[in-house]
Amino acid sequence: PAGDGQNLVTEDVTVVEGEVATISCRVKNSDDSVIQLLNPNRQTIYFRDFRPLKDSRFQLVNFSNSELRVSLTNVSISDEGRYFCQLYTDPPQEIYTTITVLVPPRNLVIDIEKETAVEGEEIELNCTAMASRPATTIRWFKGNKELTGKSEVERWSDMYTVTSQLLLKVGREDDGVPVICLVDHPAVKDLQTQRYLEVMYKPQVRVSQNYPLQGLTREGEPLELTCTAFGKPQPTDMRWLRVDDEMPQHVVVSGSNLLISNLNKTDNGTYRCEASNAVGKSHADYMLFVY
Repeated sequence: PAGDGQNLVTEDVTVVEGEVATISCRVKNSDDSVIQLLNPNRQTIYFRDFRPLKDSRFQLVNFSNSELRVSLTNVSISDEGRYFCQLYTDPPQEIYTTITVLVPPRNLVIDIEKETAVEGEEIELNCTAMASRPATTIRWFKGNKELTGKSEVERWSDMYTVTSQLLLKVGREDDGVPVICLVDHPAVKDLQTQRYLEVMYKPQVRVSQNYPLQGLTREGEPLELTCTAFGKPQPTDMRWLRVDDEMPQHVVVSGSNLLISNLNKTDNGTYRCEASNAVGKSHADYMLFVY
């Protein structure tokens, strides 16, 4: 600082664009000297309680022998820089305060390469935080688990646009799970956006024995099996077959059920339920042994 600022005190100011910055020039030991405030071009904003500068965004908040406090409303990036507090002693004293303007990201967008993915596929997601300052930090979450993306920063004059790329290998358990893009930035709290994953997967097939509920499959008794299948899309095609052999004549198949009303030894073997959808085909087996 020119001369010596030891009798002057001030603080740096950080403010979000559009809000109010308050600059305070204080004198530790007042001797009734004049205090004035200058802008970064060294034009006088206030001289005592008088404002030579024709900018009504500057207003006097407090004026005394020991303090000149000034507010600047509707702050923009062009207001950034060093402002000088001066004390008219002999020699004059001067210190500066720096105004820093933060700009929150204009918006946050997630872009998914495919609306619908198939299990096992790797998809690319991009999250873009437009025009902020300083540059934002982007974080990714799948459900509540944090993932690691790869960020790229582009600078446009005073602003930074950040894009983060996430490569995600999806499984059936990811269907309907939100992927969240969250911004860390000093000008904004809790800014996030999310997209729900849609994952197609082939059927999961299960065969259950309805009758006999417990116990053995005995000769002369009935057997009833049910096949259930879930998938995305929901399987439309379900069929029963006997592995490595013809289906016995007396087996009744109705939809997902298989019924043998009178078991005999020739029914021994493996019965398979197959289900398919657009993604693929799966099956489940039931091994029958007649006692």
